[in-house]
Amino acid sequence: MEYMKIKDESKDEDPKDIEDPPPRSGSEGIIINPKTAIRNGSEWKRKSLVTIALTVLTSSQGILIAWSKRAGKYDYSVTSANFLVETLKCALSLIALLRTWKREGITEDNKLSTTWDEVKVYPIPAVLYLVKNLLQYYIFFYVDAPSYQILKNLNIISTGVLYRIILNRKLTEIQWSAYILLSVGCTTAQLNSSSDHVLQTPIQGWFMAIIMALLSGFAGVYTELIIKKRPSRNINVQNFWLYIFGMIFNVGAMLTQDYDEIMNKGFFHGYSAITVCMIINHALSGIAVSMVMKYADNIVKVYSTSVAMLLTAAVSMFLFQFRLTLPFVLGSTVVSVSVYLHSKGKVPR
Repeated sequence: MEYMKIKDESKDEDPKDIEDPPPRSGSEGIIINPKTAIRNGSEWKRKSLVTIALTVLTSSQGILIAWSKRAGKYDYSVTSANFLVETLKCALSLIALLRTWKREGITEDNKLSTTWDEVKVYPIPAVLYLVKNLLQYYIFFYVDAPSYQILKNLNIISTGVLYRIILNRKLTEIQWSAYILLSVGCTTAQLNSSSDHVLQTPIQGWFMAIIMALLSGFAGVYTELIIKKRPSRNINVQNFWLYIFGMIFNVGAMLTQDYDEIMNKGFFHGYSAITVCMIINHALSGIAVSMVMKYADNIVKVYSTSVAMLLTAAVSMFLFQFRLTLPFVLGSTVVSVSVYLHSKGKVPR
């Protein structure tokens, strides 16, 4: 029959995916598959959107923490606020996971059940993030929001060095020079010409900033190593287990640090609309950071933090009567240049 003849003839031809458009030649004679180009374009858009969202969330993070203080102190329990941040992040991960199950069904990569060998690595970054997140409340007793954003850029140094140690990624001479410039920029931005103190930030603030940079850098690189160790694993499942351990450790922090205050005054004592916005901001920032680690890399996170310092300074001028000084402007410029050099100096893969 004619149908059988056509069918048999088709077997002799090379099979082609009818959904794949024909490849086309680029400007230099390179064959470009439009399907690959579309996929790369969508990935670039996703990375850009996540990075922009993280930049906006990061810039408002310090502002909301500083704004939540009353008469120089926090009326609410910072450990309870941090616990709610982890709880909200866990809930958001579950909601996203439910949508995945509804769309794709339960598979080996998105099922919530797992083994101890897979989840036993999560307590380490959970503890590191706990200490770092609590320190970011107390550092505001010594710094303002713009200075906080400046000092947070020390994360770039700790992240880069730990990338070299843990992930064995080579750092170029330009990147090492960028780290030196970054240190100089952070110090210059804190110079104080209007008092007897050389630096605007006291030694306690610098000590906390350095500890936070080390904790954030190690936790970020370690978490990225965990997430990318099994790239096919659904990110919301990985987030869920990380946040579960974060909630457990935050309960321990509440019991040891604020137990009497919570029992006598109540869990939500001192909360305001600003506090609620701060908690939501922290939760969304955590989700955005994990998305950056999954689809980009941890360096993108510290770049967005660098851009956020400019936005923070601009907003603080209106909210907190922050005054721009020459050392701050010069230091911010040097930090921005160092971030640019660090980006341009990356070793091509």
